[in-house]
Amino acid sequence: MLLKTCIPSTITTSLLISSFSTKPSLLPFSQNLSTPFPRTFKTPSLYTPTIMSWLNKLGFGAARTDTPSMDSSSSAIAQGSDDDIPAPGQQFSQFGAGCFWGVELAFQRVPGVTKTEVGYTQGYLHNPTYEDICSGTTFHSEVVRVQYDPKECSFDSLLDVFWDRHDPTTLNRQGNDVGTQYRSGIYFYTPEQEKAAIEGRDRQQKILNRNIVTEILPAKKFYRAEEYHQQYLAKGGRFGSRQSTEKGCNDPIRCYG
Repeated sequence: MLLKTCIPSTITTSLLISSFSTKPSLLPFSQNLSTPFPRTFKTPSLYTPTIMSWLNKLGFGAARTDTPSMDSSSSAIAQGSDDDIPAPGQQFSQFGAGCFWGVELAFQRVPGVTKTEVGYTQGYLHNPTYEDICSGTTFHSEVVRVQYDPKECSFDSLLDVFWDRHDPTTLNRQGNDVGTQYRSGIYFYTPEQEKAAIEGRDRQQKILNRNIVTEILPAKKFYRAEEYHQQYLAKGGRFGSRQSTEKGCNDPIRCYG
């Protein structure tokens, strides 16, 4: 059985770029700002392997003991643009707001959203796995790629969900989930999305009266996460209790199921 470990919310600064997470391992049993916020990471090729998570330390899940190989050709592909094409009449957007399970469910409930997928982006490794991004060495972000009908759903309405769903003032962290993969980010596909994201950030800055660290960057290659991550909460999460994806649903979201 996979268990959740309670971990103190006070974490030393030295762990802020480590992959430290209360999210239980789900590995199969068989195995702009026009410039981003100041980054507190080393060049991936210079990384030493970081601490996975306390769950892995306690034996709940498998940690990598090697560092993923990231040569220049791999990085070039990973840093390329997202070449997937949305359905006719639809648009894409990508959002990083911490653990992607709850974020995906929030977007699934938005009228006009026609498809959601969770995955990894903005990193330096081609075809990363969940283990890779949790190693803290690839600099991928956990994101939700949203496909929406702009005739039924404005980009501003997606931004409202994004800002409401997480704390955009905590660098590389959402609650007890700590690591660069949990950073706050809006990844745009069009100049109009970029403009709306910057204006939305500025409005939110005034509301919160705290420094927002959300990065606003062009969308890069999207790597779809493993199937067991997709629609995780809608499928029942850890406890098998499905959460509603009904449009307009306001039920509280249980982040881990």
